[in-house]
Amino acid sequence: MYTKEEIFKQVSEILIKDFDCKPEIVKPDARLGEDLDLDSIDAVDLVVRLQKIIKVRVKPEDFKQISTLQDVVDAIEKIVNTAA
Repeated sequence: MYTKEEIFKQVSEILIKDFDCKPEIVKPDARLGEDLDLDSIDAVDLVVRLQKIIKVRVKPEDFKQISTLQDVVDAIEKIVNTAA
């Protein structure tokens, strides 16, 4: 089980390391497309990387309404807690 803080840290590290996002813009209210410059392929890649960490399959419908980094954290936290 992961806390929201742990999930945010993991997602932030992925965004900074693998997607070259600047640390100063990786904030909970950062919008994936507009602020972090992630396109749909990047979003899929992010989900694949997160699945490897949480060891739970993420369904596409779980990410349909995602627009901010906090939305990602909330969705992952819900998935992890439902699977536990």
